[in-house]
Amino acid sequence: MLNWAGKSEAYHTLQSPSFKTLTPCPQESVNFENSDNIFIEGENLDVLKILQKSYFNSVKMIYIDPPYNTGNDFVYHDNFASRLDDYQQQSGEKDENGLLKKAFVRNSKENGHYHSNWLNMMLPRLHLAKNLLKDDGVIFISIDDNEQAQLKLLCDEVFGEENFVACVSRSTGTPTGGGGLSQIVNELDYLLVYSKSSEVTLSGLEMTEEEASIYDRADEKGKYLIRPLRRTGGEDRREDRPTMYYALQAPDNSLVYPIAPAGYESRWICGQEKYNELLKNELIEWKNNQGKWTVYQKFYLEGRLKQAGNLWADVEGNKKATRDVKNLFNNTKVFDFPKPIGFLSKILKISTNSDDLILDFFAGSCTTAHAVMQLNAKDNGNRRFICVQMPELTDEKSEAFKAGFKNIAEISKERIRRAGKQIAENNPDKPLDTGFKVFKLSDSHFKQWQSPNMENLAQQLEFFIDPVADFAEPQAMLYEILLRLGLKLSIKVRLENDVFWLDDENGKRYAILLSEANEALFNQIIEQQPLKVVMLDRLFNGNDALKKNTELQFADHHIQFLVI
Repeated sequence: MLNWAGKSEAYHTLQSPSFKTLTPCPQESVNFENSDNIFIEGENLDVLKILQKSYFNSVKMIYIDPPYNTGNDFVYHDNFASRLDDYQQQSGEKDENGLLKKAFVRNSKENGHYHSNWLNMMLPRLHLAKNLLKDDGVIFISIDDNEQAQLKLLCDEVFGEENFVACVSRSTGTPTGGGGLSQIVNELDYLLVYSKSSEVTLSGLEMTEEEASIYDRADEKGKYLIRPLRRTGGEDRREDRPTMYYALQAPDNSLVYPIAPAGYESRWICGQEKYNELLKNELIEWKNNQGKWTVYQKFYLEGRLKQAGNLWADVEGNKKATRDVKNLFNNTKVFDFPKPIGFLSKILKISTNSDDLILDFFAGSCTTAHAVMQLNAKDNGNRRFICVQMPELTDEKSEAFKAGFKNIAEISKERIRRAGKQIAENNPDKPLDTGFKVFKLSDSHFKQWQSPNMENLAQQLEFFIDPVADFAEPQAMLYEILLRLGLKLSIKVRLENDVFWLDDENGKRYAILLSEANEALFNQIIEQQPLKVVMLDRLFNGNDALKKNTELQFADHHIQFLVI
């Protein structure tokens, strides 16, 4: 097990609850009402905690590209107690009370806790991410040499060593280093792959024309190739698998045994029963060379996929990724080191089906969102994404800042808008979801209980006569309640006669009352027979008799009733 300074505190951070919520921002969204895609602006630890109830065991694939910890990367502070707008300040780590004001600082290599700081940042996030994965889900994590070894051990602890799938080497196409004789040019980064359980199955990939060229034979069923039925290479002797040594009847009725060129008794690649099945399915081919029969198995090209390997030298490189983003932003370099769309597309192809949910909580320039929409356009899929990005400030000297992007999250959202528009225009006849709902991490819209003392107990109790915060608005409260109920942010919402109606993907209906309540409304709700009704206590205006009567009415109709 990997140990480091501060590990116990990292677990404490994991277990600490979040008192934040997600506030909808329709004005920054595209097709807010109907899109199933989600973009969340905010610190990802709080966001992951908020998503736990609604998205537990719901995500098929997670891809993240966390800070590589090169000495120039930001590492998040997870014990800061300041308001959200404080982490947008670039100067002064602590306020006058000694509380951390910034959510991130650079993790210098001269820091004695260089690796520890990074691991403390990653541990709680990976545990929370694991909770969101489906049982057959898989996570892909991009990393380089700086933390690859530590990350592998950390993932062994979080996901289980038995759930390690692969460490993929990716050709970046941008060699770095090699400045001295003692250095080696770095042309790779890595992709750690872990499953949540043994249920995961990765799909194959379509073959390229070059790969398909080895299928050099053809018949009425299509192109195919042949391979000897006799086992070659290691463990090819009769004694290795005695049941796979038997006679086969050649076309001239002679008996053929698996004899190696060296003269020893070998074996076939399968048993007699499997051979009979291949013969029945016309997947056996015989050849006679100077009176000697050789038997082969036929492999047809149609429908055949290749399994992904652990060396990805055929995907787009980082230079192509940078060009793609620049082209979207009118030849302006708004983001450093984006991941290639083709790289993400390959991950999506091997790990997701057409209607799966994908999560990226280090979204950066939102290559993941771009790749999801593009792949949906290609294969008519309905994959959905949740992307999370903190509004890390851009450098005032950068092209991004000069182009009007004050933080990374603004770049993320704009890329989704531009990529979505481009994809929709290129596929006008396809019903694609190229929109997205924007949410921002914010303070709760309900007052938070604070442990009272003898001096302020009365004040605290009076404070909570109405738990709604002064700044709360109905739509914002709606989505906070929705998350507390464990419903998804993409749920369809309909406002009718002062009632918010929610219909989830399982056909369950909910009614939320936030601005008006009376007996006529209650009767209308009862006619609709929702599973649960939630309303604000203040809507009863202190009428306890009406409140009790309403509770009994709903109970008589087997409707759950919750007052807040």
